[in-house]
Amino acid sequence: MTHAIGVDVGGTGIKASVVDTATGELLEMRRRLDTPKPATPAAVRDTIAELVNGFGVSAPVGIALPAIVRHGVALSAANIDPSWVGVSLPELLDDALPGPAAYLNDADAAGLAETEYGAGRGQQGLVLTITLGTGIGAAMVYDGTLIPNAEFGHLELDGAVAESTTSARAREITGLDWEPWAAKVSRYLKHLERLVSPDLFLLGGGVSRTPEPWFHLIDVDTPVRLATLINNAGIIGSAYAATVAQADPIALSGS
Repeated sequence: MTHAIGVDVGGTGIKASVVDTATGELLEMRRRLDTPKPATPAAVRDTIAELVNGFGVSAPVGIALPAIVRHGVALSAANIDPSWVGVSLPELLDDALPGPAAYLNDADAAGLAETEYGAGRGQQGLVLTITLGTGIGAAMVYDGTLIPNAEFGHLELDGAVAESTTSARAREITGLDWEPWAAKVSRYLKHLERLVSPDLFLLGGGVSRTPEPWFHLIDVDTPVRLATLINNAGIIGSAYAATVAQADPIALSGS
């Protein structure tokens, strides 16, 4: 099967589309519904079901969540209700979907999309996709295989959690100019270089839509590219994960 439905659950909106998983192209116009308030598991389930069943197709479904996802269980909850922690995602969602499902972290979905279809396509070795937004998301992909749940935004750097000082949102809150913020991002990436020695950094998130003020200021030894799929990365990556899970159920067993 060369198409799947991808769902990207965010703190303010839930987005979905049907994806051609051979090319990464959206086959339907992206649809969005507001994330329920409060974003409890039952309320989000109903919103996801409304979105995906609205396409009228029977296909595998990939769902990217702002959570650590291990063996189908949500172990954290970022920008959604705390009641997600400990929830079995298959038990919650499988019966509401139009096909078999795969569940993964939202940054992992973005990393899969970029390495399969985007700026990291064809890259061998270890690719780190770093999303700079409300927080810092991270995805590790080694020779095309996802190493799930790399919560590198939570690393401590200079006495603080990295995403609290270095995310795009942190720059906005503090009013930091682009040059000192880029220096903070560079220091954070150098810290990752020492820890995991990546072959390529891909920088994404909302801030990558306007790279002109800051991207040229990033100074690290590892090659750095801008992510290219931006707002659709979570949808595309989760759809790809659903296809992979159908072909090889063990491939995403850690996610």
